Amino acid sequence: MIGILACEVSFWLVLAAGLATRYFLGKQKLSTVLLLCVPVLDLLLLSLISWDMLVNGTTADFAHGLGAIYLGFTVAFGHQIITKADVWFSHRFAGGPAPAALPKTGPARVKYEWNQWFRMLGCAVIASVVLLGITFLVGDATRTAELTSWIGRVWIVTAIWFVGWPVWHSVGLALAKPGAATPPSTEPGSGRE
Repeated sequence: MIGILACEVSFWLVLAAGLATRYFLGKQKLSTVLLLCVPVLDLLLLSLISWDMLVNGTTADFAHGLGAIYLGFTVAFGHQIITKADVWFSHRFAGGPAPAALPKTGPARVKYEWNQWFRMLGCAVIASVVLLGITFLVGDATRTAELTSWIGRVWIVTAIWFVGWPVWHSVGLALAKPGAATPPSTEPGSGRE
């Protein structure tokens, strides 16, 4: 269990180390190597969960299920998180451009919300496949009951996310008055300077 939690924490530590190496030490190649280690941590996490269940004969607990969910999360959202952190570090410590602001309304916001939900859907599918795979390999429903309960949890969160964000924003856009989401232009020559 400690190894599983250590892998989850290591994602953030390796990310911070990779970005610190890039922006504080100026070591681009070393930074790239460190950031490429993030997927390796995912494989290590999967190996630890499987090893603990198959070889050690452990009964699945909260950490095993959370580890599989976290694996799905890092595969689905990891690249996006690394990219956003890189842009922020570049802006904060290397004079790079400011991170793009999240669109507040309109079609751009709806597109963003659907994109995020599809990432969550990917997370749910990956986590479910991992959980079912380990459950199948172990072959003991008593020892894997906690894993199968996590499948329901991840799909409940995915359904809530679906209704709460992309559908909510899509309905809001459809009901918005034409032009209401677009503020008046303040570009030179627009007559509203």
